[in-house]
Amino acid sequence: MQNLEPLSSEILAAIDAAETLEALDNVRIEALGKKGRVSLMMRDLGGMEPEARKQAGQDLNVLKDTIAHAIETRQTILADAALAEKLSAQRVDVSLPSRPHSDASLHPLSRTIEEVVAIFAEMGFTVAEGPDIESDYYNFTALNIPEEHPARQEHDTFYLPPDADGKRKVLRTHTSPVQVRTMETSEPPIRIIVPGRTYRSDHDATHSPMFHQCEGLVIGDGIHMGHLKGCLIDFCRAFFGVDDLPVRFRPSYFPFTEPSAEVDIGCTRDGGGLKIGAGDDWLEILGSGMVNPRVLENCGYDPDKYQGFAFGMGIERIAMLKYGIPDLRTFYDSDLRWMRHYGFLPFDAPSIHAGLVGGSV
Repeated sequence: MQNLEPLSSEILAAIDAAETLEALDNVRIEALGKKGRVSLMMRDLGGMEPEARKQAGQDLNVLKDTIAHAIETRQTILADAALAEKLSAQRVDVSLPSRPHSDASLHPLSRTIEEVVAIFAEMGFTVAEGPDIESDYYNFTALNIPEEHPARQEHDTFYLPPDADGKRKVLRTHTSPVQVRTMETSEPPIRIIVPGRTYRSDHDATHSPMFHQCEGLVIGDGIHMGHLKGCLIDFCRAFFGVDDLPVRFRPSYFPFTEPSAEVDIGCTRDGGGLKIGAGDDWLEILGSGMVNPRVLENCGYDPDKYQGFAFGMGIERIAMLKYGIPDLRTFYDSDLRWMRHYGFLPFDAPSIHAGLVGGSV
C-alpha cells in the first residue's frame, strides 16, 4: 500500500502490450476483476487504521481510474484496427470494369442532333441555346400564343409552383423561346438553329414527357417564302440522303408564323414497311412558316423592314424515321442491348467542322 508505482507501471505496460481485444480484457480482469490485484487491495482497506485507510483508499482509486482510462484508450485503438482489418479482408469492388472501345456507342439522339447541326452549319446557321425553365411571356405570350390556347392548360404543360409575385414558371414546351431571346439581344441578319430539350404531358409510343426539338430562325431584309422552301428542301434531302426526295409544303396554322406550312416528304408504305423517297404517299416531318409580324413587334423589330422564317422538328421523330426505330420510349430505357443495335461509333460522328461524314480514329 505504501508504494503503488511498481504495480501501476506493470499493469500499464501490460495494457500497452496487449495486441488483441481478448488479451486486453485478460489484463483488465487480472487488475480490476473480482479477484484482480487492485480489487483485492481494495478489500484489505477494512483492516487498516482510519487515517491510513483514507490515504490508501485515495491512492487505490487514483490507480483504479488510471488503469480504467488506459484500458479504454487501448480498447478504442484495438477496435479501430480490428475494424480496418475486417473491412480490408471483406472489401468488395462495386465499380464496373472499363468497357473496351468496341462496346462504346453514340446514342441515336446525339447522332441525329449532330447531323442536323452539321447540315445547317453548312448553310451558315449558328447554334443558340436557352434555359429549360421559362417564363410564361417567353414560352407563350411573346410568340403570339393566345390565353385560351390548349398548350397553356395544366393537362398539357408542366408548371412550377408560383413565385412571390404569384407568377409560375414553365418547363418550356418548345425551343421557340430561344428565338425570342435571340431577337431581343441581336440585330438582323439572324440565322440560328436551336436544338434542345422540351417538356409536355404526353407519354405513349410516339410521345414522351421529355423530348428534343430543333428549331430554326432566319431574320433579314427581303427574306421570303422561297428562301424557306429552298432551305428546308435542301435539309430534308441531305438528312435522309435522297437527292431527289419529294418535298411538299401544306398550308397550316401556327400562332407564331403567318403564313404557316407543314412540310411533308414522299414515302411508300407498301408491304407494311416505310420507305422514304419513293412512292406516292406523304409523311409530315416538321412545321414552318414566315415569322408572324406580331412576334417581330414583340421583339422590337419593324415588320415593315424585316421579315423572316422559322421552322421546328422533333429530333426523336426524324431519328425514328431515318433509322427505323419503332417506339419513342426506348430512347430513354437505358438498355445497352438497344444501344448496341441502334448506336453509332463515337469516333465517326458528324460535326460542324467535319460535316456529315465524320472522321475516323
